[in-house]
Amino acid sequence: MIWRCGKYSFDSRMPVIMGILNVTPDSFSDGGQHNAIEDALAYAKRMADEGALIIDVGGESTRPGAAEVSSEEELARTVEVVRALAAEEICVSIDTRKPQVARACVEAGASIINDVSGFRDPAMVGVAASCDAGLVVMHMQGEPGTMQDNPTYNDVVAEVRDYLRDQASMLQKAGVAAERIAIDPGPGFGKTPQQTLELMRNLQELVHLGYPVVAAPSRKRYVGEAYGIENAADRDEASATEALMACELGASVVRMHNVAATAAMLEHLRPYCVLALGANVALVGTDDEVQEALIAQLNQAIAGLCTLPDSQLIDASSFYESEPAYVEDQAKFVNAVALLRTSLAPRDVLRAIHAIEDSLGRTRTLRNGPRTCDIDILDYQLYVSNDDELTLPHPRILERDFVVKPLLEILPKHVLSDGTLVTSDHVTLGWAHKI
Repeated sequence: MIWRCGKYSFDSRMPVIMGILNVTPDSFSDGGQHNAIEDALAYAKRMADEGALIIDVGGESTRPGAAEVSSEEELARTVEVVRALAAEEICVSIDTRKPQVARACVEAGASIINDVSGFRDPAMVGVAASCDAGLVVMHMQGEPGTMQDNPTYNDVVAEVRDYLRDQASMLQKAGVAAERIAIDPGPGFGKTPQQTLELMRNLQELVHLGYPVVAAPSRKRYVGEAYGIENAADRDEASATEALMACELGASVVRMHNVAATAAMLEHLRPYCVLALGANVALVGTDDEVQEALIAQLNQAIAGLCTLPDSQLIDASSFYESEPAYVEDQAKFVNAVALLRTSLAPRDVLRAIHAIEDSLGRTRTLRNGPRTCDIDILDYQLYVSNDDELTLPHPRILERDFVVKPLLEILPKHVLSDGTLVTSDHVTLGWAHKI
């Protein structure tokens, strides 16, 4: 997935750090530190040297309870900083909810509009549609002045996800290309610390929407409460840890104050490994009982994946029933796809999944024949191989409906490690439907 931002583009498979540059007197953790243009430019260049590929310039504090400033004041704080950074060939984001500010800063060279109000203003939608800047659509319940009064949700993950889905769809209907849109759940914006924590621990649900996900945990109150750190300025290491967790869950961009600490932490990001699971042998009676037993077997296999050393199960698809492929004279299968983050090398993963298969009674008497459990490595990040032991990416992914459907459910627009985009265009067998 590529996020297109004017003349810049970012591959969502590799995390991007967006450095925060607040040119405000009252931002919650760094207000007044970079007000002078010389100080702002020097700090931005330092962040770029430390690894930030995007500098996010903000001229209005949106901390809880913050008062709104005029467009004129916000422009006076931001536009020349934007112009100077863009002239240095730095990708600049303008953090604003005002159409006049967004338009002027895009004209001054900004390549991204980061709108904390999620493009609710029709005039802001008009600005977005009239340019080629990348967009960050953020969720915020209420307004900065009132958003923390009493934030209430029945299901914070589902409600934020659906709001972002609807706003992104609205922008596309207004003429904005999908490749320009990224989404941000808005940690701390109209959310209690507990609601924010629940949201940030389930970022994979936002990945399912098919847009790059921006995570902004930096110095937030939920980080302070989760790690027991009262002073916002002391939360940088904990924030970097949160950024790493967000990227392992699928975030593409992390918006951070301390770029150096974040870059150091992201060196520990583990590769992703995509696995396919299938089963069609169960010693029970009716069709419904067989299906339930097969699902139970695959759940046991998924539980086995959770025990692999230095690995974390990030996501798993729904279960799908599929027609048998290659060897047609056998029972229907139940299938799923799982996403793992792991420091294990691909061949170590292969040996581990064979052990899980064996523990569930797998026999290997007929190629593509019946089995109690089958686990295949479909893709391993940045790894391509072709030998007798292991071929990656798996050579038959694109022809199998029982792989493509669950894979695209959890990883829309997924690009394999050899550069192939996963689509259903070449499916020829193993037709599947969600159970």
